[in-house]
Amino acid sequence: MSRIGRLPVEIPAGVQVDIKGSFVKVKGSKGEMQRQFSHLMEIAQEDGQVTVKRKSDHPTERALHGTTRALIANMVQGVNAGFEKTLEIQGVGYRAELKGKNLVLNVGYSHPVEIKPVDGISFEADSKTKQIKVMGIDKEVVGKVASEIRKVRPPEPYHGKGIRYLGEYVRRKAGKAGKGM
Repeated sequence: MSRIGRLPVEIPAGVQVDIKGSFVKVKGSKGEMQRQFSHLMEIAQEDGQVTVKRKSDHPTERALHGTTRALIANMVQGVNAGFEKTLEIQGVGYRAELKGKNLVLNVGYSHPVEIKPVDGISFEADSKTKQIKVMGIDKEVVGKVASEIRKVRPPEPYHGKGIRYLGEYVRRKAGKAGKGM
């Protein structure tokens, strides 16, 4: 049996979970999320916990078991506390700033790159530490938007300049060696 799938999802105070068959709706202080899951999973709520069970040991159901439980746990955490990804900018003259709700990146191109937030996503930019925070209630969307920001100028291995996740290790390469005489 799946180790992740058999763990119950604790429902914190202030979060409401409505389950109708395989349709789950979660409502909390940060917002509301809903998702349709596979009919092969049995989702139940009891004693302030959500449990996910599978009907058989078929490989398809085994694969869905832990995934379904993890998605429900992410929904509960998202509406309660939210998710956040932090990116850092490295490079001389590279910076990020907010213009209204949009994020404007100056990362070595001839023009500034403006990124508009998707619904449910907000940005924070700190010019002193050169950090960008992507915040929202949906973990999948937060990760996707952070990935799109990183793609604007990925870190390069020779000088280390670019946009990277906070704590990301970029393997550095040696530069061009001089010609032997």
